[in-house]
Amino acid sequence: MTIRVVIADDEALIRTGLRVIIDSEPGLSVVGEAADGAAVLPVVRRERPDVVLMDVRMPAVDGIQATHRLVALEEAPKVLVVTTFENDDHVYDALRAGASGFLLKRARPDELVRAIKLVASGESLLFPAAIRALAGRRPVAAVPGIGRLTGREGDVLRLMARGLSNSEIAAELTVSPETVKTHVGNVLTKLDARDRTQAVIAAYESGFVSPR
Repeated sequence: MTIRVVIADDEALIRTGLRVIIDSEPGLSVVGEAADGAAVLPVVRRERPDVVLMDVRMPAVDGIQATHRLVALEEAPKVLVVTTFENDDHVYDALRAGASGFLLKRARPDELVRAIKLVASGESLLFPAAIRALAGRRPVAAVPGIGRLTGREGDVLRLMARGLSNSEIAAELTVSPETVKTHVGNVLTKLDARDRTQAVIAAYESGFVSPR
C-alpha cells in the first residue's frame, strides 16, 4: 500500500524538495501541501494522509497548535516534525502535542524515507539524547497514571526512555518480545499515551526518569 504524505511548511523551496524526495520513492506519495498550520487541517480532512511532515515554526498557526488539532481527529495521521534545530523547545512541545518523532531538515533523503515509513507503521522515531536534553530544561510535573505502573512496567518504561526496541528490552530483562509488547501496551494505556514518544516524555516530565 502507498503511504500518503502531506507536507506542511511555510517555505515553498522546502516543500518542493521534500516532495521530490518522497515522490521518487516507491510506496510513498505526496497527496497535499500546506504553507501554514491553519491550512493543514482542511488538507488532511480532504486527503486522509497517513503521515504529515510538520514544520514547527510557521507564521499564523505554528506546528504545535496544528499537531494538537490533527491528533484530535477521529482518524488522526501520524505527525513527523521536520525541524532545523534539534534543541528547539518547539520540537519538544510538538512531541508533547502528539507528534511521533522529529527529523532534521539536513537529514539525508534515505533518512527521511525511513522516518516516514517508521512512523506510518505505528512506531516512534526516538532520539533519546535530544529528548533528554530538551526535557532537562522543563520543571517536573504530575503525570496521571505513573503511579499505576507495576514494577516491571516501570522497568520497561525506563528502557524505552533509553531508546531500546522491544527486542532489545526483551534481551535486557530476559523475557520474550511478546511479553515486552504486552508491557509496552499497558504502559501506553495507563499513561494515556499515543505512542512510545508520548510515554517517554511523560516519564521525564513526572521525574520517573531523570534527564540528568
